[in-house]
Amino acid sequence: MRGGRGMRQQGDSEKALGGGKDSRDRGGAFGTDDARKRDAEKGGGVRSAAKRSVIRPTGDFIEGRRAVTEALRAGFPVKRALVAEGEGKDAALGQLVDYLHAAGVPVITRPRAELDAISAHGAHQGIVLEVGAFPYAELSDIVARAGEGPALVVVLDHVTDAGNFGAIVRSAEVVGAAGVVIANKRAAEVTVATYKTSAGAVMHLPIARVPNIARALEGLKQAGFWCVGASEHAEGSCWESPLTGRIALVMGSEGEGISRLVLETCDDLTRLPQRGVTESLNVAQATTALAYEWLRVNIAELGDAGAAVSDQGREIAAVGAGE
Repeated sequence: MRGGRGMRQQGDSEKALGGGKDSRDRGGAFGTDDARKRDAEKGGGVRSAAKRSVIRPTGDFIEGRRAVTEALRAGFPVKRALVAEGEGKDAALGQLVDYLHAAGVPVITRPRAELDAISAHGAHQGIVLEVGAFPYAELSDIVARAGEGPALVVVLDHVTDAGNFGAIVRSAEVVGAAGVVIANKRAAEVTVATYKTSAGAVMHLPIARVPNIARALEGLKQAGFWCVGASEHAEGSCWESPLTGRIALVMGSEGEGISRLVLETCDDLTRLPQRGVTESLNVAQATTALAYEWLRVNIAELGDAGAAVSDQGREIAAVGAGE
């Protein structure tokens, strides 16, 4: 079924399955505001007690012990860590702070009320990391990570729902994908919320932002990838046309599906087999199912490559699990 382009139809909705994109730049440097103001009292020339500095955020925040643990395991660039006062007897948090110190991350103790004000959902568990801009990858980084053998790259064609995006990244990382490609406009991007919805997977998987999805697919083709679009209009299912080898899996947006130009750039189309009467899976569910189908048909050749976790990663993970 590979190669036939006559079957392609535009506007395939997420019904069928879903979307894709690319780029990367690294976060900024750490900077604290320790300036203290003193007001001279009238008549005596005596300065008042120094006012305590207030945290002025310059980036995004990752909160909670598990999320902080994932950031440490991934070597994510961190500006500083904020730890709630009065947590000194918490052994698990103390271990996490030790790892932060060992990683060279500045640790600042602040009143719990300040962390409460920063927290997006009130579940910071006494620790918050301030991070800069997410370090997006280049498409070439993903190609390099793919190596020479079987590989999966998930390409999202303007998927906009942040929850679906995070879930897709999580699934892609779990099956061992080389990376995820997204559009740099009109698409969900990595935010602090994505750390949570992806269960920290965004810190372990290259995510590239590209200005043009179709051109990104052409680049992947040059690297030996077979570009397969997920569409309800595909003639055959993923069981009939196995996702073997180097696959760029293209998933369309939740409402519009894969755009016409991107669809025309795909080498083939596929769909999930279905027996029930419900219209379809959402884009995150469909991506997960297809990603696992890719893993199933390639597992013998892939072997256990990439399955190892460093000793330090296991040790830090154990601390985070103590939440």
